[in-house]
Amino acid sequence: MAGSNSPKGIKFLVDFGPLVVFFIAYKTAGLMQATIALIIATVIALGIGYVATRRVALMPLITAVVVIIFGGLTLWFNDGIFIKMKPTIVQGIFALLLFGGLVLKRPTLQYVMGDALQLTDTGWRILTLRFALFFTAMAILNEVVWRNVSEDLWIDFKVFGILGLTVLFSLSQMPLMKRHMIETDEVA
Repeated sequence: MAGSNSPKGIKFLVDFGPLVVFFIAYKTAGLMQATIALIIATVIALGIGYVATRRVALMPLITAVVVIIFGGLTLWFNDGIFIKMKPTIVQGIFALLLFGGLVLKRPTLQYVMGDALQLTDTGWRILTLRFALFFTAMAILNEVVWRNVSEDLWIDFKVFGILGLTVLFSLSQMPLMKRHMIETDEVA
């Protein structure tokens, strides 16, 4: 019985399932086994997302490609540096896509979020700029953290820090979204 919450549950699984699998595998078996688990979980999550929605969302697809490439390099060279760089690369790609959309006057965030949010053009531009700057800061922060702390601490930062900061940042954007929200009667 697929209700209206089904796509949200699938989105959550696709977005966070591989991260949970990575964390558990790391804590129980180490970085190399966690990397294998992450690659497999990411491919499975992407497949589940496709089966459920009949489309592949852009952000999970980009993440999957980077996971496969950098996870593969981690395993091939038996060196954790590649998987530690993965969040930097993903955040950097997201930032570049968002900045590029702004330059081309096509706020990429509006495309990614689809019908989930109806904002004015100004609202989309501001929100896109803020997220582009946020992703840039997160890429830099990941570089600083993985290069200066232990692997265990970096794993905790990757799972809880990046996720927590992303949630907090997203919540901090609510006033902007409310200010620029288009009411449904305005759309009709």
